Amino acid sequence: MRALRDSVLAALLLLSASPPVRLSAQGEARISEAQSVLSQLVESHGVSGSEGPVRETVKRLLPDWAKPETDSAGNLWLRLGQGDPVVVFVAHLDEIGFRVTGIRDDGSLELETRGGFMPSLFEAQPALVHTERGDVPGVFIPRDSGLSRRTPPPLRVDVGTTSRAATISRGVGPGQTVTMPKRYVRLAGTRATARSFDDRVGSAAQVLALRHLDRAALKHQVVFVWSTREEIGLEGAKAVAATLGTAVRRVHAIDTFVSADSPLELPNFAVAPVGQGAVARAVDNSSVTPPAYVDSLVRLARARGVALQVGTTNGGNDGSVFTPYGAVDVALGWPLRYSHSPAEVVDLKDVASLADMIRAVAEAW
Repeated sequence: MRALRDSVLAALLLLSASPPVRLSAQGEARISEAQSVLSQLVESHGVSGSEGPVRETVKRLLPDWAKPETDSAGNLWLRLGQGDPVVVFVAHLDEIGFRVTGIRDDGSLELETRGGFMPSLFEAQPALVHTERGDVPGVFIPRDSGLSRRTPPPLRVDVGTTSRAATISRGVGPGQTVTMPKRYVRLAGTRATARSFDDRVGSAAQVLALRHLDRAALKHQVVFVWSTREEIGLEGAKAVAATLGTAVRRVHAIDTFVSADSPLELPNFAVAPVGQGAVARAVDNSSVTPPAYVDSLVRLARARGVALQVGTTNGGNDGSVFTPYGAVDVALGWPLRYSHSPAEVVDLKDVASLADMIRAVAEAW
């Protein structure tokens, strides 16, 4: 751990001497492209286990030459190049949300969570029940009193009916997923806010990297995966890892770096300022990147002129399920504010630099 600490500190010192992140000559076009891809993915709904709409959006956004395949777990695969070593990039399609478990006599819906939540952020907010007939609007029922100090009851949804039969008549039933309505919103400069940037940014970055990838530069097989059910236990990635087995030399999980760059966080852990580039996740709760790999990533980023930060954070990543088969997990991400909330915040410069980093690793590492 001391070697890893020294490597991270050295990388941070090296990067701190770099000039401020500036848009390249093509910067404005790249920001516009990043926004176009990301906004479409954000506005596609896909709770864990019901990622179909997001998967179809990814397929539509891929370059024309891409011929992806979907496996029995719902993961989307795109294989490129030939030979060893096999390198995998994986970003997850799903988002946090709910699933209907029952309908009460008064017509309200009982729910189970799909992913990690702060329930108070969803109380008294609009809801959408995703049915075969289309989305049914509703409201996440608030607790009886905002002055109560007791633990609030589990969240329920009111779709405006007063009986079980009336709710069923609207096409609502157990097993359907529920989310909060969401919309991509551009803020000042290159900032944006929305719900489900985790992990639509990772999914978008892989699409952007593929759009600009020099396929002739690939020296070995590269597999891009958009995985399912990450938020409820990395289930899609587990299926991919089991399929590929020991063939994978290195895996790059492309996922959120939950940053301390927000007003109420202490700047003593997970330091990665929003807007300063992609992040190499040197350590998180599920994996440790060997120091030599961190150093190599930093050198590659500098050689290619890509903005890259190095940091440690909480949370896990899809790549960790590949390590029992012998793969090295070298996770990459971007700094995110207000993770798993209805108002996550990103900087589009970080999205573009993450895409550039993925491309650089695929072509030259």
